Amino acid sequence: MADDTKRTKGCHDVTTKTTTMKRRLSENIKRIGDRIAQACSRANRDPSEIRLVAVTKSVELDVIRQSLELGLLDLGESRAQQLNQRAGMIHEYMERKNVLSGRREGAAASGFARPRWHMVGHLQRNKVKLVVPWVELIHSLDTLRLAEDLHEQATQLGRVVDFLLQVNTSGEKSKYGVAVGAVPHLADHFASWSGIRLCGLMTMAPIGATPVELRLYFERLRDIFEDLRGERLVGPDFKELSMGMSADFETAIESGATMVRIGSALFEGLGSAASHSATSGEDA
Repeated sequence: MADDTKRTKGCHDVTTKTTTMKRRLSENIKRIGDRIAQACSRANRDPSEIRLVAVTKSVELDVIRQSLELGLLDLGESRAQQLNQRAGMIHEYMERKNVLSGRREGAAASGFARPRWHMVGHLQRNKVKLVVPWVELIHSLDTLRLAEDLHEQATQLGRVVDFLLQVNTSGEKSKYGVAVGAVPHLADHFASWSGIRLCGLMTMAPIGATPVELRLYFERLRDIFEDLRGERLVGPDFKELSMGMSADFETAIESGATMVRIGSALFEGLGSAASHSATSGEDA
């Protein structure tokens, strides 16, 4: 009897924790959505133009599962190994959910929405094989050699990998990304590789930048983006500007961002997994 009581209490505690987590996450999503809408209003933009990439690098798998159930399908990871592991685990979880749903509801049961994985941190060439099978979009391509490796791996798997070119618009030496002047030359090279597709640009503002500086760095990327389109150096899939994180996404939206990478503001109050350092395009 005592064991039954403990099991019952344990189940109750888990249910309570899940309910609390889901409520807090829902509140956070609404708050971020409201801020995105307000930024769009100031810039005379439609909020539907903005894609929210939830940077999950510092939260547990349970939080990721709840995010998916609440409709957050664009998930960003900053480390290749962690993306590979988590994508595989979530894939297995979704497969089990679909099987169980089918058993309960019959063959016509609808499947659960699949996540779209984004690689938002610096990608090393020796880690390419880990992300290519899973990734929807790589935000941080910054060398021709990395592009070539991605092309080769994607071709072997019979797929095309979408990517953004990371640009160092601030000129800060500690930041990854290509120099502003190198962008047209690289964009021209990418067109010759069938296994990869250039879909836009990404930048990361320096920590501690002033509002004026932030706007300068973001608008510089938008200007490069528009120049490439105007000079017809890119194809019709070149549509994305990934810029803005928890501390500066509103300024990024006002400056033309189509994607914002938000982690800490989105998952506030939900605990964290092992700590990670912010070294690239991921949200801290």
